[in-house]
Amino acid sequence: MRFDLAHWQQVAAERYPNGLPKPYSDDPTQWIFHGHPQPATEPLQVAVARLLGYRWPAESDSEMELSDQARAWIARSAGLNALADDDGIVCLPPVRGEKAAADRLENLLEAAFGSDWTPQRRNQLLEQVGARSLDAWLRDKFFEQHCKLFHHRPFVWHVWDGLKDGFSALVNYHKLTRANLERLIYTYLGDWIRTQQHGVEQKLDGAAERLSYAQNLKARLEAILAGEAPYDIFVRWKPLAEQPIGWEPDLNDGVRLNIRPFMTAEVLRHNKKPKLNIEWKKDRGTDVPSAPWYTLGLQYGEKEGARINDHHLTLAAKKAART
Repeated sequence: MRFDLAHWQQVAAERYPNGLPKPYSDDPTQWIFHGHPQPATEPLQVAVARLLGYRWPAESDSEMELSDQARAWIARSAGLNALADDDGIVCLPPVRGEKAAADRLENLLEAAFGSDWTPQRRNQLLEQVGARSLDAWLRDKFFEQHCKLFHHRPFVWHVWDGLKDGFSALVNYHKLTRANLERLIYTYLGDWIRTQQHGVEQKLDGAAERLSYAQNLKARLEAILAGEAPYDIFVRWKPLAEQPIGWEPDLNDGVRLNIRPFMTAEVLRHNKKPKLNIEWKKDRGTDVPSAPWYTLGLQYGEKEGARINDHHLTLAAKKAART
């Protein structure tokens, strides 16, 4: 097929008489996204991410080539930072003196949309995501939609105890250090457990069931914190002495590897396909002989050099390698 250069040069001259426009995107899956909910293709998803303290790359890169319009939205996004949570943990029910997640989300949306934030606008956004209220959307649909939007590499995790009116929290994975996991367990979940214990003493309906589910969640999160197999992180390109001991995630290793303990412990709102489609099958290609786990494939009926990911290590083995 012949390419008509002159024709397309004429089309370009007519469409872009001043040259190609500078980069701009309202799509939150794009690197150049400005970070503001109002013009975004997924306003509620963006608002939740901002509430959890997430920032898009364009917001912190002053050298990135962007349009003036994008820079203007980035400047407006900065005005929402005061509403972001400080530790990246936002509980759906009111816990530890903090408002419920739905109330905090509405406050951020009101600040983002200004006079354009009306009951009609809220209902329009809720209709787009198939929910009747912000609370119901956060509880039942947010995480599934978040996983789908970001191609099953979620950076906001929905931790819950499995009970509809139980403990539930949204967590910014990029801020989920060991200290913040401890804070989730012993400060936020701990406060919820104390509230339910008091409810049991007062013989409140449902308190005993909520307490039981919360205590079970605590045990599973503590197992992740400790990191004994099968609740460990395995990174096939790191030698034994560099493998994480307990919850020591390296963001550079990727969400696919770091989320494994949470999915194994089944503490997320969705832990299986198709709603959360993450697997640890062997990767394509073959490792070089100098790779730290070059012979691991032999343990799984594969050849040397097979890039095995679904492998578990004991704490004892990892600690011994560091001595």
